[in-house]
Amino acid sequence: MEKMILIENGGITSAKGFMAQGVCAEIKKKDKKDIAVVYSDRRGSAAAVYTTNKVRAACIDVTQEHLADGMARAIVVNSGNANACNGAQGYKDAQAMTQILADVMGMGVSPEDVIVASTGVIGVPLPMEKVEGGIYEAVITMSRAGGHNAALAIMTTDLKCKEIAVEIEIQGKPVRIGGMAKGSGMIHPNMATMLVFITTDAAIDSKCLQKLVKQSADLSFNMISVDGDTSTNDMLAVLSNGLAGNPIIADEESDDAKKFAEALNYINIELAKMIARDGEGANHLIEVRVLNAADKETARVIARSVTSSNLTKAAVFGHDPNWGRILCAAGYSGAEFDPSRVDVYLGKTQVAQNGMGLAFDERQAVEELQQENVVITLDLKAGEHSATAWGCDLSYEYISINADYRS
Repeated sequence: MEKMILIENGGITSAKGFMAQGVCAEIKKKDKKDIAVVYSDRRGSAAAVYTTNKVRAACIDVTQEHLADGMARAIVVNSGNANACNGAQGYKDAQAMTQILADVMGMGVSPEDVIVASTGVIGVPLPMEKVEGGIYEAVITMSRAGGHNAALAIMTTDLKCKEIAVEIEIQGKPVRIGGMAKGSGMIHPNMATMLVFITTDAAIDSKCLQKLVKQSADLSFNMISVDGDTSTNDMLAVLSNGLAGNPIIADEESDDAKKFAEALNYINIELAKMIARDGEGANHLIEVRVLNAADKETARVIARSVTSSNLTKAAVFGHDPNWGRILCAAGYSGAEFDPSRVDVYLGKTQVAQNGMGLAFDERQAVEELQQENVVITLDLKAGEHSATAWGCDLSYEYISINADYRS
């Protein structure tokens, strides 16, 4: 992207007017940060996309209600407890988290301007005394330097903290977009299967922002898979305060909107790849490229099917160039295509042509599968459309992590 600057050590507080903090409230059994807050100096436009799971955590309902007017000012998140399947008490506790933050903040902050999210074990009531204490501590210590702590506080089984920020120029004004994410298991293409929070100082209308966020999610978080599960708490939320001073972006077809969208897409795709690479017990990021499809949806469906294939994921873990599993996953995807025209590549090594195997260099193919980032390409030779999806290998560690998740 022209004139996009990647901000070193950037994250959720890189944009103007944002502060954050993450603290340990002892919600988790281990001594780790588990309460995060993000705050904007100014109330601004907000947009979000949520899980498609019919079993939804209370925070999803509360946040949807609070964002009905397209405006927000703060975010509060807890990890270690999903506050899902807790009935009326769960809803009451999610509302209470927004009220507690508003009360501690003062300064005219309304609970209706607070986004709330939770992640962790399902079916266990929130320890609200700990939550309240954690919110209080986070608010009184928050700062621009607190963004990294906030990113640590939203993690559960993640091995790596996921943060990124960029700067672009719109109408001569520097505009920043920053974000943080959590996710390493229960990741599957069905928005969003993780928690992702984005902040920006761009001036943008909330309806326009919502459209751009949904489009961006379809290109990024809806194109990753770790284990085929879709969580109860998944959320992508974006908060903008307009402090960059650019002319407000209201038309998603305008040049300014396209420039903003390109940067937002970059942020989300990079975070999506971080999540896929950090899949529980994963050793490899798998990138599946589908080329020359008859239409965009065909390319998307096939790419997602291959990244979701447990047999393909296991083959990558074992460095086995078993290309038949790849073509098989494309075949059961539900997309219409001609298998007799498909070429398959592992990295730069072609392993199948026109739906049939080739005499390829086995050693070279194995070396491609030993790379940290494994690239699988399917050329359908049926059109001009393409799509990319991301996933990870399936290892012994995945079973170990999820066999004792609550302990």
